[in-house]
Amino acid sequence: MQKIGLIGCGNISSAYLNNNPVFPQMRIVKCADLRPDAANAAAEKFGLEAVSVEALLNDPEIDIILNLTTPEAHAEIDLRALEAGKHIYSEKPFAVTRDDGKKILQTAKAKGLRVGCAPDTFLGGGHQTCRKLIDDGIPGKITGGNVIMACPGHESWHPAPGFYYKKGGGPLMDMGPYYITALVNLLGPVKQVAAFCSRSSDLRCGLKVNHGKTFPVEVDTHIAAVLEFACGSVINMTMSFDVFRLSSQMANCIELWGINGALRTPDPNTFNGEVRFARSGLTADWCTAENNFIYNENMRLIGLADMAAAIELGRPHRCCGDLAYHVLDVMCSILEANEKRTYISIESSCERPAPFREGLKKGELD
Repeated sequence: MQKIGLIGCGNISSAYLNNNPVFPQMRIVKCADLRPDAANAAAEKFGLEAVSVEALLNDPEIDIILNLTTPEAHAEIDLRALEAGKHIYSEKPFAVTRDDGKKILQTAKAKGLRVGCAPDTFLGGGHQTCRKLIDDGIPGKITGGNVIMACPGHESWHPAPGFYYKKGGGPLMDMGPYYITALVNLLGPVKQVAAFCSRSSDLRCGLKVNHGKTFPVEVDTHIAAVLEFACGSVINMTMSFDVFRLSSQMANCIELWGINGALRTPDPNTFNGEVRFARSGLTADWCTAENNFIYNENMRLIGLADMAAAIELGRPHRCCGDLAYHVLDVMCSILEANEKRTYISIESSCERPAPFREGLKKGELD
């Protein structure tokens, strides 16, 4: 069993810690945060030991560091953990620059250590059902598709949303990893991109829990991109924090169009949801696909558990560093395409993650 040390006890940490008892392959045993009160609160609630960040990084008992810090700190913590001889698993995005992402991969390779990164939502039952439909050829060769993630911005609900509007944030870096990772799981790597980006304001005004507060905006908040995949599929992608309301027909999802039919995925930020498909023909109706896969609850942590199992079994892990870096490369290329007003070829590549098999029981990954 791999022992995990968590760094960053903020808003997302509870989602991971709630699933800590599920997987016998690993256990989160200690936690740390720059705010000792946050680490102490998490430790008391979830039965962990709270320690300092430095102590956790140098703890010989810890095999893997789970990095749940804010995006601009991901690379620093990852590199410190690798230098301390720990495997790492990070929240998304992998890093905020390509150079940082490359340095993480190079350091891990040199030290013979594993690198993993969220999102792991594509391992949920809804998205594994989509993967099976694609692999079974139900929609046929995918020629095109449409991706939409649109909302009014996280200041409407998050208790501390300022970092979403700093470098490493925005709708692309925040939500893009869910959608691009889901697409790579279904279609394989991206070949090139084009894009236009804008922002509605240089200052966001808080709502509800943040009423009366303002947050400076350093990033674009509306992204319109086109992704060409190595397999030939061409996908339109919209990522926006500037949409007040989205029609139900355009709810946050991915829709893929193939030569034999079409496929509509659940929200890539969830593990489950209705999977819809239609076969070609003038009278073809949309049907609901049967979901025969496990892990349909909020199972954040499953990617880390899969990495822990992979370490012990000596197999590749699904939420791997090459996948995470490729997604980062695609996002950086989208921003670069907007800045340069040209197509950008994607230098990196990766393999599609191995799918889960049907019939797994809770806690099983193989």
